[in-house]
Amino acid sequence: QVQLVESGGGLVQAGGSLRLSCAASGLTFSSYRMGWFRQAPGKERALVAAISRSGGSTGYADSVKGRFTISRDNAKNMVYLQMNNVKPEDTAVYYCAADMGWDGEFDYWGQGTQVTVSS
Repeated sequence: QVQLVESGGGLVQAGGSLRLSCAASGLTFSSYRMGWFRQAPGKERALVAAISRSGGSTGYADSVKGRFTISRDNAKNMVYLQMNNVKPEDTAVYYCAADMGWDGEFDYWGQGTQVTVSS
């Protein structure tokens, strides 16, 4: 069974930093593109960041570009989201997801971790 387990969420003040982690198991980690999504109250789930299999290419939503950084450590089966200069609008449940690459859709999802940014 594929498992993606997020950690690192919590309460942080606006302007502060937080690092989310996602531990993957049950899959050949380096064969999957990885992504972070978030869902805020009253909003649809949205892609925040994605990273290629080797970690050599990344992409970001406009709302987080320049503030968030996605990275991965294939030796540890881990993917991270470094969140800097957080804003109250970043408050959401953040999900880790894995894409096997056949169709561009993300196939596996974690349970999510809550990030709350206070003003």
